[in-house]
Amino acid sequence: MSNHLGNVARGHRAAINNPNVSEEAKGHSRQVLSEIEKSGEVDDDSTRSSTATGHEGNVARGHKANLSNPNTSEESKERSEQVLEELGQ
Repeated sequence: MSNHLGNVARGHRAAINNPNVSEEAKGHSRQVLSEIEKSGEVDDDSTRSSTATGHEGNVARGHKANLSNPNTSEESKERSEQVLEELGQ
């Protein structure tokens, strides 16, 4: 898989799932993503799994940062502790 095309595919998937992106832009992203996947140069499963793994790590890091932030409410810190526990962190 081309690393560049994998990054492009992930970017278009992000655009499709972003509520702040217009329907016209989402349509364009769907078209580009379809063309990339048809080319066979991008392994669809590997880009999704690496993105999911990276996402989980980012979520955990964000919640850990939240716990050490003195400006965060106790309620928010409790929620972060719950999420980290669910993630096994």
